[in-house]
Amino acid sequence: MAKRVAIIGAGASGLTAIKCCLDEGLQPTCFERSEDIGGLWRFQEHVTEGHSSIYKSLTTNSSKELMSFSDFPIPEEYPNYMHHSKVMEYFRMYAEKFDLIKYIHFKAQVRHLRKHTDFPITGQWEIVTEMNGRQESAVFDAVLLCTGFHVHPYFPLDSFPGVEKFKGEIIHSSAYKNPEKYQDQRILIIGLGNSGLEISIDLSHSTKQVFLSTRTGAWVINRVSDGGYPFDAVHFTRFKNLLFHKLPGALINQWGEKKLNMKFNHENYGVKPQHRFLSKTPIMGDDLPNAIIAGRVLMKPHVKKFTERGVIFEDGSTEENIGVVIFATGYTFSFPYTQDIILRTQANKVSLYKNVFPPHLGKHTLAVIGFVKPIGAIMPVSEIQARWATRIFKGMQQAGSIP
Repeated sequence: MAKRVAIIGAGASGLTAIKCCLDEGLQPTCFERSEDIGGLWRFQEHVTEGHSSIYKSLTTNSSKELMSFSDFPIPEEYPNYMHHSKVMEYFRMYAEKFDLIKYIHFKAQVRHLRKHTDFPITGQWEIVTEMNGRQESAVFDAVLLCTGFHVHPYFPLDSFPGVEKFKGEIIHSSAYKNPEKYQDQRILIIGLGNSGLEISIDLSHSTKQVFLSTRTGAWVINRVSDGGYPFDAVHFTRFKNLLFHKLPGALINQWGEKKLNMKFNHENYGVKPQHRFLSKTPIMGDDLPNAIIAGRVLMKPHVKKFTERGVIFEDGSTEENIGVVIFATGYTFSFPYTQDIILRTQANKVSLYKNVFPPHLGKHTLAVIGFVKPIGAIMPVSEIQARWATRIFKGMQQAGSIP
């Protein structure tokens, strides 16, 4: 009899996890809390608790050539950098091609994941799910957790004195959908990550003024690289990976910073980071220098203090009549259905062998898929992780072996 595998989440990682189970002759059952596949990539006009969502204009930061699943390439006619609607079309085609939907239970909330009574012998798990107000319990031979990083918006309001006195609107970037409701307003965005940068550009075409506040700055790269080719297709090669591991870090830092400053001088534009090129992943910002040089986006240092209608920055400058503040400060994650017994989270980190297996369980029958932040797309990473995990579940490999 085929081993039963529970998969939690039907996003990019969950879909390939179902496919990998089928490839190994395992019996998958996927639980998805929402009514559709796609996870983070499924656009929703209104924010749903526990479901991270994207804004309307979002396009990918990875080219289609490097974000495809290995056995189902993205259609040739699709653009290199896709709008999120194209990504969802691709997921639907992938699910239809391999007949994955029939294995997914939608609107199924996982309430409890716990070791079965005979776990030390069998490695089995008991999962309690809730659908339509009714709870059900089932036993599985293995579990794949595919819910990802982007779960709970991180709102560090305690770090900003006076924020409780601010009379304007405060939202997290996860609640931002489109610029229409913010026309003719002065908007402050806190955080220079990919979301903060892209939302700043999106807003800058229709608002009165956008201020982009950063504590550390960032190295900014373009989607279009040498010769007009996608950035990742040019630089994410085996040869360049070899060079990065063989050459001294100081030399690579010098090369990378010089190359990026040739596009635009980061210091002159107010985005030069405190860290070196290799110390932190660069952000994708094709239009940022255009927005800054045109005055649509004004770079500002970290916020020191809020006032009723404005902010005071760490350099002593002030801005008044701020109508909206958007915190592009990332996310925290949790696995509430495990009660932190199975996955020990601390300081927004969790210890996983090879970024997949909790090392303390004894039985390698639970794996976490897509719980990494790669430089590039998550899809191929999740696929190779799921292929490795399902082979271990089947007994074809040991957890200590190389996938």
